[in-house]
Parts: sequence; C-alpha cells; structure tokens
Amino acid sequence: MKVLLVYPKYPDTYWSFRHAMPFIGKSAAFPPLGLLTVAALLPDSWDMRLIDLNVERLSDDELLWADYLFVSAMTVQRESAREILSRCSDLRVKTVAGGPLFSTCHDEFPEVDHLVLGEAELTLPRFLEDLDKKRPQRLYLPDGRPDITRTPIPRWALIDMRKYASMNIQYSRGCPFDCEFCDITALFGHTPRTKTPEQVIAELETLYSMGWRGGVFFVDDNFIGDKGKLKKEVLPAITSWMKVHGSPFFFYTEASINLADDPHLVELMVAAGFQEVFIGIESPEEDSLKEAGKLQNHSRDLVASVHSLQRAGLQVQGGFIVGFDSDSPAVFEKQFRFIQESGIVTAMVGILMVLRGTKLHSRLCREGRIISTSSGNNTDTALTFVPKMSPQVLIDGYQRLVRTIYSPDYFYARLMTFLKEYRRSGPSPFSTLHRRDIRAFFRSILFLGILGKERLHYWKVFLWTLLRKPRLLPLTITLTIYGFHFRTVAEQISTTPRSDS
Repeated sequence: MKVLLVYPKYPDTYWSFRHAMPFIGKSAAFPPLGLLTVAALLPDSWDMRLIDLNVERLSDDELLWADYLFVSAMTVQRESAREILSRCSDLRVKTVAGGPLFSTCHDEFPEVDHLVLGEAELTLPRFLEDLDKKRPQRLYLPDGRPDITRTPIPRWALIDMRKYASMNIQYSRGCPFDCEFCDITALFGHTPRTKTPEQVIAELETLYSMGWRGGVFFVDDNFIGDKGKLKKEVLPAITSWMKVHGSPFFFYTEASINLADDPHLVELMVAAGFQEVFIGIESPEEDSLKEAGKLQNHSRDLVASVHSLQRAGLQVQGGFIVGFDSDSPAVFEKQFRFIQESGIVTAMVGILMVLRGTKLHSRLCREGRIISTSSGNNTDTALTFVPKMSPQVLIDGYQRLVRTIYSPDYFYARLMTFLKEYRRSGPSPFSTLHRRDIRAFFRSILFLGILGKERLHYWKVFLWTLLRKPRLLPLTITLTIYGFHFRTVAEQISTTPRSDS
C-alpha cells in the first residue's frame, strides 16, 4: 500500500509565525504531530510519504503515486484542505480524512471517500481492518476515549526537522474546565488522560537521537490538567533526563491561569526546562469571564497572577477575546490597559470565534444568531454570528486594538515591562546558542535595527538588556522578531475591509 499523508497549509495568523521564520531560516513553526502519530499507527510494511504544505509543494505526480491520501486538519486549515480534496477528486485519488476539522464538520465534506473521526487510536484500526477485508466503510465514528499510554512514538523519519523552528510532543488530552467557546472538551473530554513518564522520556530520547536541539512544544491544551502526576512523576523524570543530556531542549506549553496558584508546580516546570506558557486570559471583564464559563479566571487579580509566573521564570503568552455578549465598547480600552500593564509581550487578540461542537455554537443556534461557519482564524474580521455589540463598533474597535498594541511605541514599552519583571534561572542561554540563533541576531539588527521603522525602540531595548540583564539578550532578540511578525499580522487585520455580515 502506498500512502501519502498531506498536511494542509495554515493561513497567515498569529500562530503561523510566518513573518518570523525567515529570521531563523525555517519554513514553519511546527511539524504535523497528528499526522506523524497516525503514520506510526499504520502498518510498517506500507510505503509512506508525508507532504507538509507549510514547507513544500504537492505535485500531481505525488498524488498519482498514492493508493490513498490521508489528510488531517485543524479548523483554520479548512480552505487548504478543500483544495487538496478537490485535486484528489479531479485525479481520482482515494482520500481518508480525520482530525479536528473533519471530526466536527464532516457533513461539509461529501467528497471524502473515508472519514475516520475522533481520536485515531480508536477509529483507525477499524478502518484498517475493513480495508484489509476490502470493504472499507465511509464513516467511522469514535466510541469512547482511547488509552493514550498505548499511543506510539510519532514517525519522525517522515519529515526533515531542519525545516521547522520547533518540535512538538503531546503528553495529555482533555481539560477539566468547560469554557463555553472552547471545543477541546468536545474533542477530548473533561477528564485529562496522560502518557506515562516513560513514554515522555522515550519521545524526548527519540528527538535527541535524531539530532534535534532547541525548542519542544508540549501541545496539550491544558498541560496542568493532572497536577499531581506532573509533580510526582513526569516533571522529575524530565528534569533528570535533561541533566543527564546537558539540557538540549527548552520547553513551552499551554496551561490555565490557576498554574499561578501552585508555586511548587511552577518551580518544578522551570527546573525541568519550561520557559514559556500560553494562557487563555480572554478578558479583564468579570461579566465576560462569567458568561464564557471561564471560572478559573474569575474573581482573581489576573495581572498579579501573570506577574507571579513571569517572576518565577515563565514567559506568559496570552490569548484575548473581544465580542462577548457582555462586552461594551469600553472593552477595547480595558483590554489595551491590561495587556500593557501585564507585560504580556505576545498577546494574541481575536474576535470571539463560534466553533461547531461548542456550547457557544449550540446557544447561538438556538437564538438564531449564526450567520456562517467559523473559519477558525481568530484574526478574521468576517463575523460569523450576530454580536450584541454593533458589528461596526466591534470590528473597528478590534482593528484599532491590535494596531495599537503592536505599534512600536506600545510593543516595546510592554517588552520593557516584561524584561524588568522576568527572572530567568538555569544555564546561561549563550551556552546553548545555535546557528539559527546567530542568524536571527544579525537579521534582526539589519531588518529591525537598521531598516525597520522601530529602530530607535530596538536599540533602546537592546542596550538596556545588554547593560542591565545580559542573560536575557537572546530572549529579547527573539521577542523583537515576534513583534515584527505580530505587527505584520496586525497591519493586515487593520487593512481588511469590514464585513458586517
């Protein structure tokens, strides 16, 4: 059997980091972990190739080579997935589709030959069994949740690691919280399911043995869903492994804000090599948090929580949302003040997305407020639902907010706030510099410090860091490059024609 696994292209969003990639000579931020895991579940005797459209092109010859094309996609990759499926249809190539997009919206893709939905550990073996009997069905629905302690190590040999800025690992699935707008619990459930420490170490060992050095993203939607296991088993195991191997990686992940309530857990994460954490802040408005069911953020000093994590050695990246029913036009100024005061350099702000499979989607359907299907792109200004706020006010306020927070004046002021607050421990960052870091340094000087419109801000923060906190200079350079990417995206958002329906 000849199988071509294809990963659709991401549009230009915050998460693509597309405008930062040229600084380090990479093509994409992350490899397609889901498809690599699916490949590991397929028979070893099959002939497999993987094409990631974020780093390379897909030719007709490659499509015609395959007996089957496997495609997995996030919601935000919908348009690219459609293009792939259309080409397969034209060339009469059989298709197998799965992943979050197809699991929640499979009725939108009648052209797919076989839909293998939910978590692949459960549904893919049923498809393979039927395929072996030459009677594969079109639709395979999940029944329960798989035991991920039996999930194999991803088939990393299918990709060229040199094309990516970071590698990735999944330790857990599921989230104990139940935010109205989030589809994670629909996809993976409320009860966190985790891999064993031995599995985690085996995956790190595999990346290490293949020559990877640098960032590793734990893609869990909430890494701290099972705090007890992390503290007692997983983080101590990672810490020991890192010490033995000379700290070849640094880690980052996603977590809920209640991480700040557990200083011992934070200490263990930092000791293990975690340097960044993405947290869904969403809004400084209590009514909006309550409306969204974001109880873990409710009734707390969010700025203080962010600062405590930064002082402990975790750079906080933040997700923010405008357009809740409870939001008034004053929310844009409140979001701006919060982002600046908190020192969250990487602030990802979007208009509320209404994803299928969420409680929010069900509620707005009942209220007759759904206009169209969400693109999954939180920088999209084409409203897919009827907001309580005036659509014109919402879109104009959003565009003004992102344009402001990533303008050089406010971005570099926020970066200075973060640098003054942040404390970093562990080995010197200069001892682990790679060629890509040196390249990024000189390109930042050229494109930001000499040619960039922010050059005065760049040199001010550069010299301040060099004189006051020289250990943070590599991080400072990285964040200035992030700022360039986010500012480019923000400018695109601000020039997008308004669509009120």
